[in-house]
Amino acid sequence: MQRIKGKLVDVIQRDIYNAIVIVEDGKIQNVQRTEEEFDRYLLPGFIDAHVHIESSMLKPSEFAAMAVRHGTVATVSDPHEIANVCGLEGIFYMIRESENVPVKIHFTAPSCVPATEFENTGHRLSAKEIGILMQEPKIVALGEMMNYPGVLNDDTEVYAKIKAAFDAGKPVDGHAPELGGEDLKKYIRAGISTDHECTRLEEAVEKIENGMHILIREGSAAQNFDTLHPLIARYPGSCMFCTDDCHPDHLEKGHINRLVSRAIAAGHDLFDVLRVSSCNASKHYKINTGMLQPGDPADLIIVNSLDKMDVVATYIGGKPVFENGNVLFQGSMSKPINNFKLKKKIKPEQLEVYSKADLFKIIQAFDGSLFTDILEHRLPKKNGKVFADPANGINKIAVINRYTEDPVPSIGFIKGFDIKKGAIASTVAHDSHNIIAIGADDVDLARVINRLIGSRGGLALSEGVNTYHLPLSIAGLISDEQAGIVIETYEKLNEKIRQIGCNLSSAFMTMSFMALLVIPKLKISNKGLFDVSEFKLTVLEKDT
Repeated sequence: MQRIKGKLVDVIQRDIYNAIVIVEDGKIQNVQRTEEEFDRYLLPGFIDAHVHIESSMLKPSEFAAMAVRHGTVATVSDPHEIANVCGLEGIFYMIRESENVPVKIHFTAPSCVPATEFENTGHRLSAKEIGILMQEPKIVALGEMMNYPGVLNDDTEVYAKIKAAFDAGKPVDGHAPELGGEDLKKYIRAGISTDHECTRLEEAVEKIENGMHILIREGSAAQNFDTLHPLIARYPGSCMFCTDDCHPDHLEKGHINRLVSRAIAAGHDLFDVLRVSSCNASKHYKINTGMLQPGDPADLIIVNSLDKMDVVATYIGGKPVFENGNVLFQGSMSKPINNFKLKKKIKPEQLEVYSKADLFKIIQAFDGSLFTDILEHRLPKKNGKVFADPANGINKIAVINRYTEDPVPSIGFIKGFDIKKGAIASTVAHDSHNIIAIGADDVDLARVINRLIGSRGGLALSEGVNTYHLPLSIAGLISDEQAGIVIETYEKLNEKIRQIGCNLSSAFMTMSFMALLVIPKLKISNKGLFDVSEFKLTVLEKDT
């Protein structure tokens, strides 16, 4: 029997009182009010309601070790990144890796692998395979339904996947940026119950009013908290917190606890905020975490202040997993898996563009957003050859199919990265995870791309003859190193990025979403430029 003392923050009774929590066999047996005064606070543990663990570039065990430092006791994790590369093998790899850690890492069955038909990927997940996944206890929902055109157009495969979730009694997550009106109503009638892609308050309100739960997202690339936090006061039972995609340097600084702290600083009621950070996700996904009531699992955190939410201890199942600055469990040592067929080096001339046009479509990227815009620009030309224009902030972008031995690079131009010299590249390129690269010239682009071909996955930067590299040996997405080593290497890469002119807050993360064809407006896959509004491939030249 264990006795945990503190000022208990009772979300159910909306009260704070001195208490002794009696824990036995991992559950709370009793909560005893006491006259004894305590300085520290006992709160329900936090839940990240939608996260792609692969985006942290950490193994599940290393991700968990970082998360418990910030009071996270459970996640709803969508493994569609590794599923796009390795299929069911990748999903079961993540499930198996999560079984050795105390954090309650739950998963969704990826609904859209690949995200669209306009890119090459390593695997396709069928409705039959979704049915298999739905029988897994760790699978708590169907993952984000990005194929909203398929829902609206009554695609039989899409609806077969949704039915598989319903048959298993599990909810369906959504992904519907800017969807509204009658299209939104049809999307919701299909049974889709959440969305984490809202970037406007009005959009989120419309979705809640039509019955959806809104996940307020604050990740490394997409940051919507400042826009959406007013929902907490108006709809405290219809919101959850999530990070979606979070790089390790950001995870080191905080997780859901940061959103809780910011919400309280913004003037929101503490109990409403804790519903959003803990209760709502637990209820919606039927996650077995407690609210500090008798009979609940003893999943709780201890903080010294309700303002800063700096966690001093985390308990899961009554056992301390983080205390006195130390994580109290070990990581795993599984053999890496991968799917990388490309071996032939890329030559600079393969990245050249020739055109008779005068105006070209340019991807406009924005810091802190997954959305892009479409610009029209004249570009430097010589003998029909079109060049990037780094002096005016326009770089070349390339995507290369990693799943074939002899690919043809897809080329475009992009503004917003402002790389003056050199290039960056990554095998993290949502959601198919082909090689994506952005740079000032073809020589550096080829050099940095070839660095990744040689290592079969990772992040890389080229500055003249010098290249810098973070290997990602697990599916080209995840490092098999400890979190500290990953963070140190990643921070050095970010420092080098700033030295070549790019000042985006998370350049590699932002670049990775330039290949995600389900978020507006202009993106690029290994098959070419993609107009998301028209939902079709488009040409580089401006239409005349």
